[in-house]
Amino acid sequence: MRQRFRRRPDQAVTAVRLALDFDGLAYRKWGDRQTARPGDWLVDNGGDVYTVAAETFARTYREVSPGRYVKAAPVWAERATAAGSIATLEGRTHHAAGDWLVSNGADGSDAYAVDAATFERLYEPDPEAPAGP
Repeated sequence: MRQRFRRRPDQAVTAVRLALDFDGLAYRKWGDRQTARPGDWLVDNGGDVYTVAAETFARTYREVSPGRYVKAAPVWAERATAAGSIATLEGRTHHAAGDWLVSNGADGSDAYAVDAATFERLYEPDPEAPAGP
């Protein structure tokens, strides 16, 4: 069952917008091919470097100082019960059982996977989440 979490406020990232006229960027990460387009963001999350789609970044992050951003929007997550992969806006991400399947949308949209140790370091239950049934 998906639960609502928020990024810990002390977990800022360094990011730069790919404001260039180029044909796109392809790279390998999370066990598959990822892509970035003009306007997307290159993010350094404590040494873990990846791209975030422009629309997602604009909707979910806020600047706290020049080049530093925090994820301000809540996420919804559940533990993966088996190994597999999920489609992301940038490509496919492979995950292991016990990893977290995270989405920016309550409906599971705009999803990605995060290993368990990283998820526990970066996220906490959202105290503003509505109580369940």
